[in-house]
Amino acid sequence: MPSVNVFRLVFFLLLLPIFAVAQNRNISVGDSLTTDDVAAPWLSNSSDFAFGFRQLDNKDDHFLLAIWYNKIPDKTIVWYANGDNPAPRGSKVELTPDRGLTLNNPQDEELWRSKFTRGAVAFGILNDTGNLVLVDENSENLWESFKDPTDTLLPTQIMERGGVLSSRLQRNNFKRGRFQFRLLHDGNAVLNPINMPSNYTYDAYYLSFTYDPANESNSGYRLIFHDSGFLYIERMSRERSYITEENEIAPATTHYHRATLNFDGVLTISQHPKNPTANDSWTENRSIPDNICLDLITNMGSGSCGFNSICSLGNDRRPSCKCPPSFSLIENDPYESCKPDFIQGCEEDGKSPPEALYEIETLPNTDWPNNDFELFKPYNVEDCKASCLHDCLCAVAIYRDNSCWKKTLPLSNGRYDRDTKGTAFLKVRKNNSTRQNPSAQVIPDAKDQDTLIIVVSILLGSSVFVNFLLVGAICLGFLFYYKKKMKRICQLHHEGVVERNLRQFTYKELIEATNGFKEELGRGSCGIVYKGEVETVRVAVKKLDRVFEDSDKEFKTEVNVIGKTHHKNLVRLLGYCAEGQHRMLVYEFLSNGTLATFLFGDFKPSWNQRTNIAFEVARGLFYLHEECSSQIIHCDIKPQNILLDEYYNARISDFGLAKLLLMNQSQTKTNIRGTKGYVAPDWFRISPITVKVDVYSFGVLLLEIICCQRAVDIEVGGERGVLTDWAYDCYQEGRLDALVVDDAEALNDMKQLERFVMVAMWCLQEDPFLRPTMKKVMLMLEGIVQVSVPPSPCPFSSIS
Repeated sequence: MPSVNVFRLVFFLLLLPIFAVAQNRNISVGDSLTTDDVAAPWLSNSSDFAFGFRQLDNKDDHFLLAIWYNKIPDKTIVWYANGDNPAPRGSKVELTPDRGLTLNNPQDEELWRSKFTRGAVAFGILNDTGNLVLVDENSENLWESFKDPTDTLLPTQIMERGGVLSSRLQRNNFKRGRFQFRLLHDGNAVLNPINMPSNYTYDAYYLSFTYDPANESNSGYRLIFHDSGFLYIERMSRERSYITEENEIAPATTHYHRATLNFDGVLTISQHPKNPTANDSWTENRSIPDNICLDLITNMGSGSCGFNSICSLGNDRRPSCKCPPSFSLIENDPYESCKPDFIQGCEEDGKSPPEALYEIETLPNTDWPNNDFELFKPYNVEDCKASCLHDCLCAVAIYRDNSCWKKTLPLSNGRYDRDTKGTAFLKVRKNNSTRQNPSAQVIPDAKDQDTLIIVVSILLGSSVFVNFLLVGAICLGFLFYYKKKMKRICQLHHEGVVERNLRQFTYKELIEATNGFKEELGRGSCGIVYKGEVETVRVAVKKLDRVFEDSDKEFKTEVNVIGKTHHKNLVRLLGYCAEGQHRMLVYEFLSNGTLATFLFGDFKPSWNQRTNIAFEVARGLFYLHEECSSQIIHCDIKPQNILLDEYYNARISDFGLAKLLLMNQSQTKTNIRGTKGYVAPDWFRISPITVKVDVYSFGVLLLEIICCQRAVDIEVGGERGVLTDWAYDCYQEGRLDALVVDDAEALNDMKQLERFVMVAMWCLQEDPFLRPTMKKVMLMLEGIVQVSVPPSPCPFSSIS
């Protein structure tokens, strides 16, 4: 028996060094690392993971505070603290009791710290799972890296509802990138791009479909990366929805596993041998989505590659990006946007025929699914090429199935794939060069030089008076010829717009398309809109029933103006009918109806949806006022004239019947137009009407979007009956919360709410000179331009 005790004592003494090493793995309060300690990081007990500083490849004197796999050659980083704010040489991370881990630069300025809301840190530990944990004296977790992930999930890691993975900006640039993997509060896991400056999320390109509105107990509850290396969503009912299957992976005893959202938007689940040979690397078991070039199609944003770029899928299931012919990268990064190496535009092309300036590059199996501004069907290949070549707005035409889609720059979501049916006809300037500078000196050839010498000799040999007469006659002749030629060009262009860009329907065709004008969509100030279908494409046919003083002129004005007006926030005109007394316009059909129905229905739209709609209407109006070839005053901005497409993007309609302003005009006098409640005071004065009447109407509309209440509501009555008056009273008295009662999302965004109300008050100024332009309105809404305190909108009279 004593010998047994002696044996146990000896065995315990032998184990003491091992226990000591294990205890030394704890991180004590006061422990620190500097950028000079890159060779001595803090390790997990198994030494599988390390925590410390990693020197950035592209910045010799900057460092990343990170966790990485310690036993594989490439030391793969799985978590990092300061990707947006690299630490300069001489920085230090220290464990403190009250602030946890703090990273300070050499000037002792804080760059990052672990954030927790209670208790004091007793010690830290880097677990063998790769989770860095700070605990208090009761061994309760105060903070852990698993709860604050970056771009990677590790086995045993759980993402709760609201959790986010953010991609890197580039492969070796750890700043926050363009893509997110999220578990939404409704239980769906999604992949989506974002707009990085504002963090605005674009449409999802992957959806787990783990939200069950009929049975919320069956919706997704949390996302789990199992310790065996497979990924699944656990529903509230404890049922599992697998993202990767168990049989797809190697055992965890022999392999490391990770799930990473890569900088190119692909979520990969991969494995690596724990005892690697020299040639071993990470092997991807699953890529989500299967083909990001085809699956990532969003209404906004550039796609996996940059704007004007083309995405093709590599053998590793990852995207490869390249610029099309005659385009080059804006920055030295293949995933960035491409720019044309030539000048293109209606003014730049001047009087030269397009065949002399441009050629068509044929790109088979290539498409940019968005950016359409015209669709011709049925059409043949040669007509499709010619249509783009002769349209100064067209950058590329896509031909597929006897259809021709014309598109303008910038091009988004570009892809090349053998399964992509169709051909892209890219219009590029000949010789891959910019148009010759008209101010450049032209060197005449020998024949021209001889002619020039003879002419100069004659002039010098003549009297001064004769020379003056001769030069004057030549100048007058050139001027007369130039004016006549330009007039003819303008006339041909004006006459050709309708014929070239729009389809002319017969009255019989539209009777058949609308089933005898059976289904009415709505009524406007000068016509009724009917639902129709042309060659399986749904359309909205506007039948003009109002008799104008000069109806032909009004109609032709609308057709020509809208035919040349293209913007994503304007309703697109597809064709027209001008047969006898029948005057009709054929528009694209927008499935979600009017903004009025959306705002004033039974269910209040989300604050995020409403603010996006406000931005989109502002952009559309800015285009009408300042960017399209002929300046347009809408004159009747109201919710009934804002339509919503299938993604609830706002499109302005009914703008073609307003009085047209030429670019060299600033104002017009006309009869009162508009709708009660939205009409600016300018209409009731003997003064010119400017684009500021639209700014006023937009101010009313903006308040309606904010409050989901009509401008004039008799049923509400009292102080709230006239929205503009009530909103200003609430703003002046500091009661903005009264405008968005029971709207938690808006109440949690009081800064933006206040900014929107202030912008509306500036738009509603009775003096039109005080109202901002739509460009400034747009910049103020987006927070780019600061909004000053607005004066009372109606110092002279009541708004109502």
